[in-house]
Amino acid sequence: MSDSDRGAGRAARPRRADARRNEKALLDAAAAVFVASGVEAPIRDIAARAGTGTATIYRHFPTRADLIIAVYRHQVEALAEAGPALLTTSGTPQAALGRWIDLFVDFLVTKRGLAVVLQSDDPCFDPLHSYFLDRLLPVCTQLLDAAADSGEIRSDLDAHELMRGVASLCAGAGNNFRYDARRLVELLIAGLHRPHQPPAR
Repeated sequence: MSDSDRGAGRAARPRRADARRNEKALLDAAAAVFVASGVEAPIRDIAARAGTGTATIYRHFPTRADLIIAVYRHQVEALAEAGPALLTTSGTPQAALGRWIDLFVDFLVTKRGLAVVLQSDDPCFDPLHSYFLDRLLPVCTQLLDAAADSGEIRSDLDAHELMRGVASLCAGAGNNFRYDARRLVELLIAGLHRPHQPPAR
């Protein structure tokens, strides 16, 4: 490789980093618009929030399905990465688990219209459920194991049961404004707590 080739490679790397940042900004903007208006929101609304043109969005994501899948995967990745980080930064494993469940609830309750799309006949959405489980089950398991090993919570619940329980509580809200999914999830998580055992006499 010549010096000029190496120089060209060094020059290309910042552009790739810029492209990744631009794509992340588009995904964050699309996620926010989906929360506010659903997944059928006009592309121009996403472009306006991202401060770009619709042509830029279509260049990254040629179809709406491409954009929906990318937003979903982007947010699953963020949730997956949050688990180990919370174990490092939280005061206790139980606190890390509680905070991660908060983020998981945010993920579930802000997917306006996404559940309907994922249940559609479009085969492009089929892999997303497996992707969701493959990425998040190990993270939830790690958090549960850490909290159980510390003696803070009971140890007879697995991650799949917990995630299904939380998801079911979040799905129950529907259009009932009096249904507080987050409060019910908090009660569920509180039920995991291992009560203090008095010392043996």
